[in-house]
Amino acid sequence: MQIHQLKIKSQKRKRRVGRGGKKGTYSGRGMKGQKSRSGANVNPIFEGGRSTLIEHLPKMRGFKSHRSKNQLMNLAKLEKHSEDGDIISPQSLLSKKLIDNIKTPVKILGDGEIKKKLTIEKCLVSKSAKVKIEKVGGKISQIQMSKSPPDSLRDSKRADK
Repeated sequence: MQIHQLKIKSQKRKRRVGRGGKKGTYSGRGMKGQKSRSGANVNPIFEGGRSTLIEHLPKMRGFKSHRSKNQLMNLAKLEKHSEDGDIISPQSLLSKKLIDNIKTPVKILGDGEIKKKLTIEKCLVSKSAKVKIEKVGGKISQIQMSKSPPDSLRDSKRADK
């Protein structure tokens, strides 16, 4: 009998790593803890409970909106798109497609020159624009745009108490 004629009865099974069971091992995850569990997900910003880098950075206080609170209109644009004696209101500006919507207030600024007599209604007007419009002979019928309720409502609320 030669050595190559010998039959090997059994071969030791290779250990299958990281698949659970009695003979499995930890498959590179370490022993216990959150990161060894299946489905574990640790936030990359989390630093084990200590204050993170983001918390150490200075905080910028407040908020500044980039959106204008009013729709702005210059006198030069009104001069170009209106006739002498026109009534300028949000509805007329919308029909000429000079503004986008009626819900936001319109403010007329004093940039440019004006030679036409215009009547301004339901629009906010800057001081310089007011001087230029009245100098030419135009009229401004000012409406009061305040966020507080009218006096009649205020008095009725006091009477209820």
